[in-house]
Amino acid sequence: MEEEPPIYRLPHDTLHQIFSSLPLRQIILCRSLSKFFLHLLSAPSFLHLLSISHPPLHLHLLALRHRHTSLTSHTSLSLFDPDHNTWLHFPLDFLPFHSPLPVASSHGLLYLWAQPKPKPNANTSQPDTTATKSLIACNPLTRTFRVLPHLGSAWSRHGAVLVDADHRVMVLTELAALYCHRTPKWLKFSSNLPSKPRSPLLINHSAFALCDVGSPWRSHWKLFSCNVAATPSPSWSRLDRQEWGDVFDVLKRPRLVRGHGNRILMVGGLKSSFALNAPCSTILVRSLDLDKLEWDEAARMPLEMFRAFRESTKFKVFGSGDRVCFSAKRIGKLALWDRCAAEGEEWRWIDNLPGNGDGLYRGFVFEGRLNAVP
Repeated sequence: MEEEPPIYRLPHDTLHQIFSSLPLRQIILCRSLSKFFLHLLSAPSFLHLLSISHPPLHLHLLALRHRHTSLTSHTSLSLFDPDHNTWLHFPLDFLPFHSPLPVASSHGLLYLWAQPKPKPNANTSQPDTTATKSLIACNPLTRTFRVLPHLGSAWSRHGAVLVDADHRVMVLTELAALYCHRTPKWLKFSSNLPSKPRSPLLINHSAFALCDVGSPWRSHWKLFSCNVAATPSPSWSRLDRQEWGDVFDVLKRPRLVRGHGNRILMVGGLKSSFALNAPCSTILVRSLDLDKLEWDEAARMPLEMFRAFRESTKFKVFGSGDRVCFSAKRIGKLALWDRCAAEGEEWRWIDNLPGNGDGLYRGFVFEGRLNAVP
């Protein structure tokens, strides 16, 4: 029998003192060494020690929505650390649910859909695929969670989950929306949108989304907003200014990404002309100042990088602030626009993607915080 490593025999209090001197990134990496270190460095006593011996600890990571298909497999959250150019993995096995699917994050909390596990006396260990999924808020660093008020199954299949900095939660579909802000129930109201909302965002008290108001033959995108704090029934309205001109028309398949501060980023392929099926010359990032309601150009993808996206019929965009990721099929890596880099703005590739790297990757920004409470 293999002898137990000597470090395993040290008192846990001593190990806690040793590991508490490490940066948070190193602690997370140590958790993945073995089950022993996972439990040791996730213990409430260790997390309490970190909270009193360190200043507020934050991580700004790019999280991928995992692509597991097995309902019984233990899943983890894959995250890329752009500051250290490394991948991290947060296990989600502390959740008493099957098939957790991360969909959003805000200020240290991760939001995901998951199915309840079968009861102990059930005749099978397989989950009931017809069971209603629950929306869960959790902190994967402290391994704590909370189940949000119950929702019907249609919301988990068709609803986009939006979260803001104050942990307001909205589940949005084309026809209706649910809104919850630290209350035991959801507020439901009609979406009254002209089409299915694309890449919706929730910023403070307002929701934003792109909608196609064009014809079946030609798309015509417009920006819509909604004050979700309005009572008794919030309503969507078009947000437009005459001076904006053709800001939407020059982009193919535009998408919204939350910008830095009170800004919205709009990302899309830059059309080479206004012809119906005009090719794109690059990918353009525009920035909308919500205070001044003025658009600026934020960035353009370098042509040598755009060549990898030129043959793709569609691509995915995710990020926040001054970091935006781009994914397309058969590229095998992600493109990253990073205005937070030490050398200033840069475009670079992210390699070593989980899985085979050939699919369309979706994701969001995860800001890890030890003091975030579900």
